[in-house]
Amino acid sequence: MIKLADEEQTIANPGIVSPKQIIAAVVFAALAAYLATVVPSIEIAWVSGILMLTIYLFAFEVVGVDVAAVSIMVLLGLTSLLAPLMGLEQGLVDNKHLFDGFSSNAVMSIIAVMIIGAGLDKTGIMSKVAAFILKVGGTTEGRIIPIISASVGLISSFMQNVGAAALFLPVVSRISARSRLSMSRLLMPMGFTAILGGTMTMVGSSPLILLNDLILTSNKALPAAQQMDTWGLFSVTPVGAALIATGIIYFVLAGRFVLPKTRSESSTVGADPMQYFHDVYGVDYSLSELVVPEGSDLIGKVMDDVETSYRVRVIGRKRTGEEPRVGPGALARDTEFRAGMVLGVVADPHDLVHFVEKYHLKQRRQLRTFSEALAATKAGIAEVLIPPGSSLIGKSARDVWMRKSYGLAMIGLHRNGETLREGDDIRNLPFQSGDTLVVHTSWEALARIEKNHDFVVVTTEYPREELRPHKVLQAAIFFSIALFMVLFTDIRLSVALLTGAMGMVLSGVLSIEEAYGAVSWKTVFLLATLIPLGLAGETTGPAKWIAEQVLMVVGHMPVWVIQAAVATLATFFTLVMSNVGATVLLVPLAVNIAIGADANPAVFALTVAIATSNSFLIPTHQVNALIMGPAGYRVADFLKAGGIMTVLFLIVMLVMMNLVF
Repeated sequence: MIKLADEEQTIANPGIVSPKQIIAAVVFAALAAYLATVVPSIEIAWVSGILMLTIYLFAFEVVGVDVAAVSIMVLLGLTSLLAPLMGLEQGLVDNKHLFDGFSSNAVMSIIAVMIIGAGLDKTGIMSKVAAFILKVGGTTEGRIIPIISASVGLISSFMQNVGAAALFLPVVSRISARSRLSMSRLLMPMGFTAILGGTMTMVGSSPLILLNDLILTSNKALPAAQQMDTWGLFSVTPVGAALIATGIIYFVLAGRFVLPKTRSESSTVGADPMQYFHDVYGVDYSLSELVVPEGSDLIGKVMDDVETSYRVRVIGRKRTGEEPRVGPGALARDTEFRAGMVLGVVADPHDLVHFVEKYHLKQRRQLRTFSEALAATKAGIAEVLIPPGSSLIGKSARDVWMRKSYGLAMIGLHRNGETLREGDDIRNLPFQSGDTLVVHTSWEALARIEKNHDFVVVTTEYPREELRPHKVLQAAIFFSIALFMVLFTDIRLSVALLTGAMGMVLSGVLSIEEAYGAVSWKTVFLLATLIPLGLAGETTGPAKWIAEQVLMVVGHMPVWVIQAAVATLATFFTLVMSNVGATVLLVPLAVNIAIGADANPAVFALTVAIATSNSFLIPTHQVNALIMGPAGYRVADFLKAGGIMTVLFLIVMLVMMNLVF
């Protein structure tokens, strides 16, 4: 798999501060200075200032978001040392709890689910899921996005949304490689829908899981007549379903305008398997899929009759009722063409046109039958050298049945500075020491060739993915155990997921080194280091103060306006602190204001719990942080696509809640 290290995705111009960034810094500094004059305490003033700094660093990317998050954590830690100079009695965060984020339930859950996802992928399950989605949705963005989004949304309704997103990351990666759609066009719809799916049931997100406990706590302080009933498992399903549908429709209709086209850190998209051959040898070869119709003159002929004459190379075939066949043992030169047969063909576009017209073949616009077997992650162009001492010297490709025996479909032979191609009788030329063979092959076959002393594989950068299909049962068992524990036990989420992750390691689905490699440590550090900021916001009082100020302004207005204000406030809070923290803080306030306005306090509490899932603007949400690196997103991308999604979320949520409740 090709890995593109695209540092400019993290820092646009390292070491250079733009005029826009300078102006923004002045504006944010002025805002922080103003807040310091109106807040009720010096602690709130300092936390507000650090919050402004965080938002500035995230929004304008002076440094990478992970670097910014770690820097803010260190700054909070230094306040314990600098407290006397800052006018504080103690630091903003107790240094004993500064690194609690690294052991938090959320972060450990993310690590575990990344390992589980890698284990499922290693068995080939995710590849089959990707192939099914491609089969149903084709390779068009407008069809693939709804299928992926709906699948993730449904899964996310019964498990933590970050878990659902992490499990689908390898699926989306494979779909991207095979459909040639950029990861950046697919991951944001998937991630946003995973967040939306968390609103489908009362176990879909942490705020909703927590809500009933908060309601019972609030009931203790309320008279019997005002006490609230708890919510059932599917009470929120109509609201969540409407939100998921809105998200899917939004990206289908507006995706081409709001989704970025970026190079990802780990994408394989755009790697045409023929491009290298074109660049080095100057020949335009393309990979095509042809269907042999009834009545074609090709029926009854064998491959050897037509390949050399028409300068085409058949690298895959599928007969009616059979599975596609590619690689060693799949094709021989005496293979007979039959009606309905689907062919994977490598040829120069001009030669291909001549071949298609001659035999009245049907050429598909894109790969369907061979979308899996001949994807860039599974097969492509390679260079293989005949070394001195090879037993093949003096023999031709025809003599050794190169394609059938080794899975190497030779399309070029480079000798003495000259490149001969299909049609130049290259398969009858005896091999010489130093001959370079340009072949189309599966990466699996090429990996085996590397161990064969008759060849020297020149192409070294190709996917060496070692799948373990024999471990499917073990992977499925431990995934099911983890899922059962999440859904039907009260055990901590991280413990349940780590049970599944370690089960896969101990059963040999993954090695421990592969498990370490499956974890996106950038994501882990981003999330873990933001937790102290949320802790500072909750313990020093700025969150409560802001909430009180907002509610004081709208407290006398109509009920729907108050409800909208509560939802908007929850949306803001969840951008700068944990959604759990925002829920814990705002639910009691929302209940009290609802009682004062003669509204339903349970509905207001539910409004808060759902609105804290409205986290699309910046990558502080776990799901957004998870997809940021693989897709190469920048904060500006979230602001653009997430801004509209945020507004749509609020409108649809408020409308549905007033219709349903």
